[in-house]
Amino acid sequence: MFRTLRRALCAAAAALLLPLGLGLGLPATAHAAPAAGGAGYWHTSGRQILDASGQSVRIAGINWFGFETSNQVVHGLWSRDYKSMIDQMKSLGYNTIRLPYSDDILKSGAMPSSIDFSAGKNADLQGLNSLQVIDKLVAYAGQDGLKVILDRHRPDSGGQSALWYTASVPESTWIANLKSMASRYKGNATVIGIDLHNEPHDPACWGCGDQATDWRLAAERAGNAVLSVNPDLLIFVEGIQTFNGVSGWWGGNLMGVGQYPVRLDVANRVVYSAHDYATSVAQQTWFSDPSFPSNMPGIWDKYWGYIFKQNIAPVWVGEFGTTLQSTVDQKWLAALVSYLRPTSTYGGDSFHWTFWSWNPNSGDTGGILKDDWQTVDTVKDGYLATVKAPGFPSTGGGDNGGGNGGGDGGGKTACRATYVVSSDWGSGFNADVTVTNTGSTAIKSWKVTWTWSGAQKVTNMWNASYTQSGATVTAVNAAHNGAIAAGGSASFGFGGAPGSGGAPSLSCTAA
Repeated sequence: MFRTLRRALCAAAAALLLPLGLGLGLPATAHAAPAAGGAGYWHTSGRQILDASGQSVRIAGINWFGFETSNQVVHGLWSRDYKSMIDQMKSLGYNTIRLPYSDDILKSGAMPSSIDFSAGKNADLQGLNSLQVIDKLVAYAGQDGLKVILDRHRPDSGGQSALWYTASVPESTWIANLKSMASRYKGNATVIGIDLHNEPHDPACWGCGDQATDWRLAAERAGNAVLSVNPDLLIFVEGIQTFNGVSGWWGGNLMGVGQYPVRLDVANRVVYSAHDYATSVAQQTWFSDPSFPSNMPGIWDKYWGYIFKQNIAPVWVGEFGTTLQSTVDQKWLAALVSYLRPTSTYGGDSFHWTFWSWNPNSGDTGGILKDDWQTVDTVKDGYLATVKAPGFPSTGGGDNGGGNGGGDGGGKTACRATYVVSSDWGSGFNADVTVTNTGSTAIKSWKVTWTWSGAQKVTNMWNASYTQSGATVTAVNAAHNGAIAAGGSASFGFGGAPGSGGAPSLSCTAA
């Protein structure tokens, strides 16, 4: 409700980390500790999502937008290589990427813009159209052990639509394009599902029976069309704005589900999706309630939480975010994270989520990355620590749509290293390096080598030992982190001087 278009310049985010003290209020029961899962395609069982082996999984991810804009590609590739971005997402503990797109990318001749190919960045994206770039992102994400949810965000790049169709993009085009995307990734379990349409809002209704405005009926038509070509996918259905005279966030009102559930031809495929935001997006009455923030669990229960609590279906908070500039927003995020249920206690028996957003250039929320598209907003990311969840099995080096999805995967022993500058104060800097086992078997040891273009020197290093000869540095694992399972990762960090050196290219060898 009252949403602004979150695509402007990023506002800086600075806040104190607040304690996560608000609970969901469910009965105290025993829950299994979280464990890595996610094999194959997924299905639902009551309020949980289960993998192909019946193990519960938790979506704990991030939104990376851009394909729905006039760039027709994820943002930030003007600054960095897409592989380094996905590697960084994994290193921070996000296990799923929600990729918004518009129907424009399915038009003939749709090409991405604003991609930097200098110094070898994004080299394997040159000449590809927008759909082929998604293929690359999906392939590399799967190799990294991340899942992807495709989000049909809006009919065209011009802006968000209240309904799932417009005069220029009729329902028939919407459904045909959804089927096309579902067919494109059939057999590729990295893509676990499709979010049918972003943020339906007034005049969209739920259960009113009007074919032109009843979002629940439209979701059934579209969901069944998707499942007719790819029956393994999850169907993510967002809420609306107003139900029975009660309004909330665009896409955030799922009050009608109890009376009018979405019925699909394939059982155990529906996941309901809510969006929820703070005052940096818009004011709502509950923010000024004298009992705030203790009133928030009741608000969430009313709009969407009851679906989970009554074991009707899984609930995924597909978008939530804030600049964190106000105390109200800080308290809101702390309360929401607590409501989502800590992974350490509840594992996959939890709400699912993807934070808005990875991008710093979301005007009313900012992102996990700061304006340089590299430095992490550790305060904002820190709020999410208790609800992050294990990653999923790597799909190896396979690709969909042509070409190599990237990396050194698939061999008996192989690894890849990524380098992120965590802080830089000019006279010195700190950096983190993540080593990922991209092979098919466990490795016992690893070595990372790079050469700086400037006069940088390592001043100290932790979780690895090093030698430096001129500008070339060789780092070798410590005794405790040399062994890495297939698809797993280890990390080390170091201090160096001087700063302002950028990230060099790394080579990784494994034994």
